[in-house]
Amino acid sequence: MNVSFDRHRRLRSHPALREMVRETRLHVADFMYPMFVMHEAGRAPVLSMPGVEHLGLDEFRREIHALSELGIHSILLFGLPAVKDDLSSEAYAQDGIVQRAIRAAKEENPRLLVATDVCLCAYNPAGHCGIVHGDRIVNDVSLELLANTALSHARAGADLVAPSDMMDGRIAAIRTTLDTNGYVETPILSYSVKYASAFYGPFREAAHSAPSFGDRKTYQMDPANAREALLEAASDLDEGADMLMVKPALAYMDVIRALREEFAVPIAAYNVSGEYAMVKAAAQQGWIDERAVVMEMLTGMKRAGADILITYFAKDAARYIKEQDVPDSCGIGRWRNGSKATNRRKHHRPMS
Repeated sequence: MNVSFDRHRRLRSHPALREMVRETRLHVADFMYPMFVMHEAGRAPVLSMPGVEHLGLDEFRREIHALSELGIHSILLFGLPAVKDDLSSEAYAQDGIVQRAIRAAKEENPRLLVATDVCLCAYNPAGHCGIVHGDRIVNDVSLELLANTALSHARAGADLVAPSDMMDGRIAAIRTTLDTNGYVETPILSYSVKYASAFYGPFREAAHSAPSFGDRKTYQMDPANAREALLEAASDLDEGADMLMVKPALAYMDVIRALREEFAVPIAAYNVSGEYAMVKAAAQQGWIDERAVVMEMLTGMKRAGADILITYFAKDAARYIKEQDVPDSCGIGRWRNGSKATNRRKHHRPMS
């Protein structure tokens, strides 16, 4: 039979050849590990997220050492306050739990990149990301408190602040407050594209931040919208953001790709609690190979265009990479992103 066709399998015929031509590679340096800190000593499991725990500052310090040994050099801090009030006072208190954790982390490992979630939802009884008046989440009144929260984190030693509230104008408010107080070098990783997603359920248990009424659809994005993501991202860059985030990641890889093609700044993907919990639950039932699924999922996020992977799987993935024992059927091993995105548009903002 004389048939002419392409033999793509030639480049898959040997493990070394497959690795040689691999296009997307993961590194431990890609990972940012979310952590939940509390005032009480010890550890308390988050039941909906196996392997994730609330950490008192004593155990938090121990965990910093464990992360360092795995080569994980970046964390994202969330706090569980001692008391909640209508003004979310502990969010920006000098001795708030996040502020204390920042200082503790820097004492244990001064080289660790400490990023902080900037939001009000865990600190007020309503569980909303801005200040509540009646049944409304008010935008402009919330901006000063969010800016004060970011400033308090910077003063405590945070290397990077990450506003997740989705109030309009919060990046400008935070940038102005940081700059005015001498923190011009503190970068902002904006949760620019944060959807009103059903994938956040386990996180709300972890952060004790479920809304007491209504939902967050008036300020988080509609999952059906992609063009709107570009508008949100462009506004945040204009206001002073240095990096952009897409949250969640798994169901929004098209959005990650759209941002990657549109903007030249670093892009983070948040592999959120529901995505984590689904994999853990299926693995516990023996329905999937957890290691293979985790690495394939994270690789897909990076292949879509993410530079930073915020994931509760960071410790597991770091071990997998270190062991170099990943099922080859996934086409996954030690990584860096070998391809450079072509940006159709280079986004500029006025110099300060």
